[in-house]
Amino acid sequence: MPESEDQYRRAVLWESAEGDAVQCNLCMWRCRIDKGQTGRCRVRKNIGGTLVSLNYDKLCAANSDPIEKKPLFHFQPGSTSFSIAAPGCNFQCVFCQNWQISQIPQSDEIEGSYYTPKAIVDAAIQSGCSSIAYTYTEPTVFMELCSDTAKLAKKMGLANVFVSNGFLSPEAIDFVRPWLDGINIDLKAFTEDFYKNLCKARLEPVKEAIRTIAKETDIWMEITTLVVPGQNDSEQELKAIADFIAKEASVNVPWHISRFYPQYKMDHQSPTSQKTLERAYDIGKEAGLRYIY
Repeated sequence: MPESEDQYRRAVLWESAEGDAVQCNLCMWRCRIDKGQTGRCRVRKNIGGTLVSLNYDKLCAANSDPIEKKPLFHFQPGSTSFSIAAPGCNFQCVFCQNWQISQIPQSDEIEGSYYTPKAIVDAAIQSGCSSIAYTYTEPTVFMELCSDTAKLAKKMGLANVFVSNGFLSPEAIDFVRPWLDGINIDLKAFTEDFYKNLCKARLEPVKEAIRTIAKETDIWMEITTLVVPGQNDSEQELKAIADFIAKEASVNVPWHISRFYPQYKMDHQSPTSQKTLERAYDIGKEAGLRYIY
């Protein structure tokens, strides 16, 4: 039986292109996707000239977490957040801690369970959560499920938060503004080489998203940097990150300095030393950042 777009949720933020192709405008890859193909995220597909979401009904994680685990320390502190994910990511980080769900599908099969947005919101309320977090994988690539769930969550008095790699397009930031209350963005490093070699991604769009969210929206933002030994742990790079946050976002944006632990394709690497983390903290303070964790 041939595949039909009617089997799937129609995607958001795309337009038709020449020759039955589609132009996806969800993230800063801006994939031009030919008929029958998927974008870099592997979960958005052009079927008959229509872009669809392949992971809309494929929930792969659902847990009640402390909001501080996101990590968000200045947003509803002490509360719990109902945390969900669908498979997929638009990055390919070799140190990903959730690679089992973010780096799929490698084939046409996407595994997951179907839960309606209402069922997700009901579960959040029954769990006593104050918010819903779209996390574990990259929320941008399951934007359709995020949007439908978040709008209903707002009506029920719940907040919505993203844990994101920050590769959102300006269109995507505009799209989430009415219903996204908080976001933690990974600012993974401050060199294009790091993003290219270790994440198969680019730095500049992440910096631009941070600037936009800080200056042009009311979305609460915190930033996390995973400090990887020998990759982004030089004093020069940590200073560049701290200075960027202070000058381009705000000295009031919390900076979470996270310890690397061997994972995925970097399971041979040693964990970050306590000394390096403490030095990063001092560098953040010297840059004027007020809240460093």
